[in-house]
Amino acid sequence: MSAPGGTTTGLAAAVVLLAALAVGAGRLGGLRHGREVAVVCVRAVVQIAAIGLVLGAVLRTPVLAPLYLALALAVASWTSARRLGSLRAWPGTAFAVGAGAALAGAVVVATGALPLQPLQVVPFTAQLIGGAMGATTLAGRRLLDDVAERWDLVEGWLALGATPARAVADLGRTAAARALAPALDQTRNVGLVTLPGAFVGLLLGGASPLEAARVQLLVLVGLIAAETVAVVVITRVLAARVRTRPPR
Repeated sequence: MSAPGGTTTGLAAAVVLLAALAVGAGRLGGLRHGREVAVVCVRAVVQIAAIGLVLGAVLRTPVLAPLYLALALAVASWTSARRLGSLRAWPGTAFAVGAGAALAGAVVVATGALPLQPLQVVPFTAQLIGGAMGATTLAGRRLLDDVAERWDLVEGWLALGATPARAVADLGRTAAARALAPALDQTRNVGLVTLPGAFVGLLLGGASPLEAARVQLLVLVGLIAAETVAVVVITRVLAARVRTRPPR
């Protein structure tokens, strides 16, 4: 068995060497994250192999598709809640990630841009869930950090009788906007700075450049939509719960 354009042995060697490069660069930079990099890479190998088997089963048995996406949503929202420092935030992160992915995915399917088939919908929706997860984490973490740093301002608003949502409204807008910066920059510079993953993957899989570009366009714009919904939801959910200064 071989990977597109190379051998399985070459793939394994590349993964090991790239992980070693990340660990080495981190040590030189004093990041002290070598163990985390190693664990993440090992997990990635195991999970990618497992997901290949799971997706194969899902594609053969379409009734499993909603279960797979529900599991992806649960894991993504739990991961985001953990990054926010409290698993009690899980309902909010689940709502944010789910709303973003569901609304963006529904638009794509409703317009006929992708057929309502597991082979197309499952990987596309999984991409939206992943993007919404990252944006939810960035926006939520930024908001909590800003509230902690500028607690005197927030406390002043609360003392004047403002609701928690109003007291941190400006901080929430700033956090949401900054969390969207990576997705906006990627879309703004697509094809000029980098070739995105979906585009490269489709080319390696044998798709034509035009077909790869069509799918990548859906992914990029879909991610912007999903992430925008997600950051708006999570900042408002967290803002409504501010009562005391968050831990930094």
